[in-house]
Amino acid sequence: MLVAVDKPAGLAVHRGQSHDPVHALQLVRDQVGAYVYPVHRLDRGTSGVLLFALSAEAARNLGQAFESGTVEKRYLALVRGAPPDRVRVEHALSREDGRPPQPATTEFRTVARYGRYALVEALPETGRTHQIRRHLKHLSCPIIGDVRYGKGEHNRLFRTEHAFHRLALHATSLTLSDPETGAPLTIRSPLPEDFARTLKALETRLATVTI
Repeated sequence: MLVAVDKPAGLAVHRGQSHDPVHALQLVRDQVGAYVYPVHRLDRGTSGVLLFALSAEAARNLGQAFESGTVEKRYLALVRGAPPDRVRVEHALSREDGRPPQPATTEFRTVARYGRYALVEALPETGRTHQIRRHLKHLSCPIIGDVRYGKGEHNRLFRTEHAFHRLALHATSLTLSDPETGAPLTIRSPLPEDFARTLKALETRLATVTI
């Protein structure tokens, strides 16, 4: 009933997100040899766990689980700034269609600090467009590589010094009820090589400065 994939950064989920000739839905459909239905969305620049369903009914049921908040979503983001150790952001987000802002809530936990930068874990409780990115901007801690809500000077620094050319946001895991058994099911995605390499370089630089 489910197909889980490890989406790379830069790949759109479906044609509605971009005019690229290739998108995740098409690639997954070709690999499994059947039509697949997107269950949730990841920004084009975000990597990590992405779910598809093999039937419209399964997609509808899973979509309702995401909407109701019964699916736990975890992300890692590398940000500029000094976020709190833990913080719950309840900040409504405006909509592009001009309708009133929608309530949006994200829990953040700082995992590591690298001088002017930090690695944070994000648990969004709602699913608004660009929610994590916009809530981190609200905290004055924009994500590295975010060309829309971030800081160009820091994005350029990471491209130049770390060859890091992507949005530093990764969907690490999804926890939901197994559609067949009802048992808890956690699907994880390891940190991509370029993301892990960049964190290692920041750790090494900080250790060198501290010594």
